[in-house]
Amino acid sequence: MSEQRIKELLEELRGELQRTDGVDEALLASVRTLESNIGDLVDPAVDSDENAVLDDAIALEAVFAASHPVAEKIIRELINSLSRIGI
Repeated sequence: MSEQRIKELLEELRGELQRTDGVDEALLASVRTLESNIGDLVDPAVDSDENAVLDDAIALEAVFAASHPVAEKIIRELINSLSRIGI
């Protein structure tokens, strides 16, 4: 898994949420924050907290499990990809 796959998964997640009715702005903001934090994480010039990023992704997975099964699948794959690259 590469950083490119992580970017692809983030794009898939964003697209899925845009196509889904009933996604509130707070949830979208959480996804944007996660995306920004992951971007910082893969940028060697930025000092970021790896555990916080993974914890945020896991928390979003739990939220998606209840009402957004496709988004849950995408974020689970994202978590696995982050784990594979050592995050």
